[in-house]
Amino acid sequence: MWSTIKKLISGVTTALLFTLLIVTVFAVISTQAADGEPEVFGYQLKTVLSGSMEPGIQTGSIISIQPTEDQGQFEKGDVITFTNADDTLITHRIHEVQNEGQQYITKGDNNNTTDAEPVLAENVVGEYTGFTIPYVGYAIDFATSDQGAVLLLIVPGILLVIYSIVIIWRALRQMDNGSRDDQAIDEQ
Repeated sequence: MWSTIKKLISGVTTALLFTLLIVTVFAVISTQAADGEPEVFGYQLKTVLSGSMEPGIQTGSIISIQPTEDQGQFEKGDVITFTNADDTLITHRIHEVQNEGQQYITKGDNNNTTDAEPVLAENVVGEYTGFTIPYVGYAIDFATSDQGAVLLLIVPGILLVIYSIVIIWRALRQMDNGSRDDQAIDEQ
């Protein structure tokens, strides 16, 4: 019974380490290929670095946005992600639509006033889908850095190699013990 449980734990551990390695490789490669912007099933994942949209979107969260081709389609109350004059990505709610959708006045839900500059429709990257995972943004921000990418590729690989060495060593030891037992039986 105990050996069955050990085999099950061994199999699950191997599967988890291998899955972690594959998922990490996929995430790092897709992030690097997309210039640091992970994309899943056509949705872009963005890290929230400020509290301007709290409590709905917490600092350090990741959010999903639907990229848009028609930047003039949005209405008052929609939450959009856009680039400002400094090329910084910002996610805020549309407070007012101007010039038939050619520009938007936006405001963070946690801010007291609207943003100083109107957002041109051409600067809208996409619309917030409502999907958010708190605090994961910190991990993704680290993973998209060069140090994080190296660490997240090397560590699971090293763990998998170490685990494989332990398994092979145990198997060889069991084979050696089995051959010793066979010799002892033959000598009697």
